[in-house]
Amino acid sequence: MARGALKRILLVEDDPDIQTVAELALSAIGGFTVEVCGSGRDALDRAPGFHPDLVLLDVMMPGMDGPTALKALRQLPETSKTPVVFMTARAQPHEVAQYKQLGSLDVITKPFEPAELAATLRRIWDRYEE
Repeated sequence: MARGALKRILLVEDDPDIQTVAELALSAIGGFTVEVCGSGRDALDRAPGFHPDLVLLDVMMPGMDGPTALKALRQLPETSKTPVVFMTARAQPHEVAQYKQLGSLDVITKPFEPAELAATLRRIWDRYEE
């Protein structure tokens, strides 16, 4: 089932510097509409009203980590099937396999190349658009 074009991304990242770089890369370079959340809790509060096409979710965050946030997003009717891509500095093969088992489409390794972030997400989106 085709999802259509990727337009709206919910960026969930606790580091303000990474938020700024990723938001700029996704909006200015990628042309996406981006909603930035600084925590998993923030994502749960804002995702239903934002209606993201995709969630770009940091793995390691204080309070509620990415895997816990993903499980909670799956409990919300508005985001129960929204695709998720994890972002993390911890991307050993066994860790990436774990993240995919949790339901992530893919994993983007930090540090990422800002100029390539939007294109990387489009490739992931297109690859899984079935």
